[in-house]
Amino acid sequence: MTFSRRSFLAASAGVAMPLGAPSLALAQAREFRLGILTPPGHPWNRAALKVGETLKAETNGRLSLTVFHAGQLGNEAAMLQQMQSGALDMGWIMAAELGSRVPTIAAITAPYVVDSTPKIAKLVRHPVAMKLFDVLPRETGTVGLAWGITGMRAIFSARDISRLADIRGMKLRINPTPVYRDFYQSLGAAPTPIPTPAVFDAMSNGQVDGLEADLEFSWNQRFDRVSKVILMMNAVFMPVIALVSGRVWTTLPAADREIITRAVKAALDIQIDELAVNEPKLVEQFKAGPAQVRVADPKDAEAVVAEFDKLWLPKAPVLAELRQVGRTL
Repeated sequence: MTFSRRSFLAASAGVAMPLGAPSLALAQAREFRLGILTPPGHPWNRAALKVGETLKAETNGRLSLTVFHAGQLGNEAAMLQQMQSGALDMGWIMAAELGSRVPTIAAITAPYVVDSTPKIAKLVRHPVAMKLFDVLPRETGTVGLAWGITGMRAIFSARDISRLADIRGMKLRINPTPVYRDFYQSLGAAPTPIPTPAVFDAMSNGQVDGLEADLEFSWNQRFDRVSKVILMMNAVFMPVIALVSGRVWTTLPAADREIITRAVKAALDIQIDELAVNEPKLVEQFKAGPAQVRVADPKDAEAVVAEFDKLWLPKAPVLAELRQVGRTL
């Protein structure tokens, strides 16, 4: 079920509400439910809990938030469906899931839009990135409030690799989002579907040659212990979007929508800044470990990126604008 953009805009403006409804709603207590796939302790989860603390403090407990961690409410597709129906108030959904449905959202995960985590931090706050949310009410029945981020992803390889050309022929566990699939296939990799909990053993026994993942997640999983090389791609990243059910959003008075939006942005701003500051320390931790840390030359990907854009620009014209912004950061 999708949520009409027309009804969303009308209701957001208060047109469809009965006289007096906003002031009545403003006086009512409301407990929101938020679903998220990542486990307790993850930076996104900590940010979600911070939102709940802020809502409680700013409204003297009138607005509260319960966070359901680690996919307790189902996978991201299930949580998105629940938000579309209004059964779930909020969900923090990764661009991989949304990008598989909405090419405009997928565009931000295209290779080499930016080439460092500090630039990611700037990109997701840029008006062009925020404007990507405009398609969400129509396409998904949800309202986007803010981005959260992971850092640049790297390849953890059981092979001895040092450049992009060495990826050719590798059985590589990747996130199955269409952008990543098209990019890594163009590099000659053979994307191999392996459940995340099985990746460590799959690398150990040679079932896959490696995986691509963000550094923070990989440190927690210690994929460097089954890797010869960590190849820093500085090519792609995977953000998350803080979503609210469109059906729920239209029932809230403007003042409450403002409080929620401000709380979400503030919490994710902290998450973004902390990641940008901490990632260099994480790289140093990896350098002290068993795997060699190497950096791929982005010039080696110029032809691949040109072919990628031929495929994706017709589907997501905003990609050209994102690349232009990325060059200025």
